Amino acid sequence: MSPASTKASTTPVDADTRLAPGRPGYRRMSLALFAAGVATFALLYSTQALLPAVSAEFAVTASAASWTVSAATGALALCVLPLSALSERFGRRALMTVSLVVAVAVGLLVPFAPSLEWLVALRAVQGAALAGVPASAMAYLAEEVRPKALVAAIGLFVAGNSIGGMSGRIVTGWAAQLWGWRAGLAAVGLMAAACVVAYRLLLPRARHFTPASLNPRVLAGTVRTHLSDPLLMRLYAIGALFMTVFGAVYTVIGFRLAEAPFSLSQGVVGSIFLVYLVGTVSSAAAGKLVGRMGRRGALYVAVTTTAAGLLLSLSGSLAAVLAGLVLITAGFFAGHAVASSSVSRTAKTGRAQASALYQSAYYLGSSVGGTLGAVAFHAGGWAGTVLLGLVAVLGVVSITLYGTHSARVQERRVVRASRAGTPCAAAVARH
Repeated sequence: MSPASTKASTTPVDADTRLAPGRPGYRRMSLALFAAGVATFALLYSTQALLPAVSAEFAVTASAASWTVSAATGALALCVLPLSALSERFGRRALMTVSLVVAVAVGLLVPFAPSLEWLVALRAVQGAALAGVPASAMAYLAEEVRPKALVAAIGLFVAGNSIGGMSGRIVTGWAAQLWGWRAGLAAVGLMAAACVVAYRLLLPRARHFTPASLNPRVLAGTVRTHLSDPLLMRLYAIGALFMTVFGAVYTVIGFRLAEAPFSLSQGVVGSIFLVYLVGTVSSAAAGKLVGRMGRRGALYVAVTTTAAGLLLSLSGSLAAVLAGLVLITAGFFAGHAVASSSVSRTAKTGRAQASALYQSAYYLGSSVGGTLGAVAFHAGGWAGTVLLGLVAVLGVVSITLYGTHSARVQERRVVRASRAGTPCAAAVARH
């Protein structure tokens, strides 16, 4: 027996030191990134439930008020890629910490904005600061968590996003009803600060991170590689389209529910976002769905659920509208969890940049969806917003069908090549 084989035989079977359920540090890591997700979404969408109040305060239209959301998500989309480069050099944990601290500091200034212009500007700065979290979190998980546990781990992080989005909107809604919308923003800032403290105390140090160069040419080459990957490009488009639906619906829903025939109060409108709990469940369960149906099958379920919710929300019944929001939320978070985890799994190098490109597309979709959703609502009412959402859903279906067709064509090529007994380099190509 050779020395190499002797060494292999004495090596423990479970030599992988990455985190997994049941291993030390996994629970702390999950709770820490859950807290980071809560803080990120609570701050990022802190004005969304308050848009009717902001619109009334500054005497502007719904589309103008929606820029307090779109500016934050747009700035995040622009900054996530350059910040991902910093995370490659200085570490995921450090960048996430700095980003969250800066975002909370700006969040405590936002309530004092003297005009809509100042409010939009501060929200843009806040979104730019928050870009460090999505720029680093997915890469941190891809490096520190075992592949089989990755979908579940990312699902928990996405679940933290959903809890943050829900709790932030509920807190701002009721605080605004009692003390005004500025108090609502201050309350979210304080809640996010508590989450950041918990995150910092809980998150384990990275054990598998290797610093990389900040060479712009290296970064540009990595980005070009990812943008030339057909599977990654489809995943980026899917993330953007899913978020276009979600951004449009949740930017406008407050205006619809505050108007006749519903005429709900600010606090009650904020409480509607309890449906985010459905997103918590669906994103955390995305791993099981993928295990049963495959990634494309899970995406088909997600888009069908989202489309059904959009159509149901056209009803004039409040119960039907709420049921529609439940379906939209479940479909969106499931689709997002599947697509984002697929990006981390697909990219073998430059994972931070791969995840950053996904996040850029994702939040660009949110910015575009929020703005176009408000414009569509102004032009055609809720039906206009739903139509916009259905067009985006159709885009997801088209991309997924194309991916399925490409995979089948590739399989047939591999089979023909194997029967002919010739090497087939395409057998390992990603489609």
